[in-house]
Amino acid sequence: MSDLGIDISLTVNGEQVSERVEPRQTLVDFLRDNLGLTGSHVGCEHGVCGACTVRVDGAIVRGCLMLAVQCAGSQVETIEGLSDSGEVADLQAAFEQRNALQCGFCTPGMIATAQDLLAGGGVPSRDEIREHISGNYCRCTGYHAIVDAVEAVALQRAGAAK
Repeated sequence: MSDLGIDISLTVNGEQVSERVEPRQTLVDFLRDNLGLTGSHVGCEHGVCGACTVRVDGAIVRGCLMLAVQCAGSQVETIEGLSDSGEVADLQAAFEQRNALQCGFCTPGMIATAQDLLAGGGVPSRDEIREHISGNYCRCTGYHAIVDAVEAVALQRAGAAK
């Protein structure tokens, strides 16, 4: 690392982290390379595919478009943190039961994005689900099983399981 490093402190998955980072290091690279949190994937590196999706201060963001230094003082949640907290356990189970994951590359970002939609409560329509996950590319499933899984969890959470 060059002498141009910047010291940052942030909270990642509930744990305080202080690191020295290059000013140009992306959030997803910081999470993967510095912290060993490899659940967020590096895909297109242009914010198009959604594989690097994480939550920063409660908002879904593309980790490849955000610099680590921009997260100083922030709360960052990765798929590892969402999984460990149990927040997405029902989504993970539904994805497995409905074969909504195949290669698994898009799955962490897809689950984080689906949780973002479902956190608002209610039961979104299939079109609303498709619209919300439209920024997350999946090359394997054709999306039908993913929409089925998200819809099933929405219905279950609303007490109207299908």
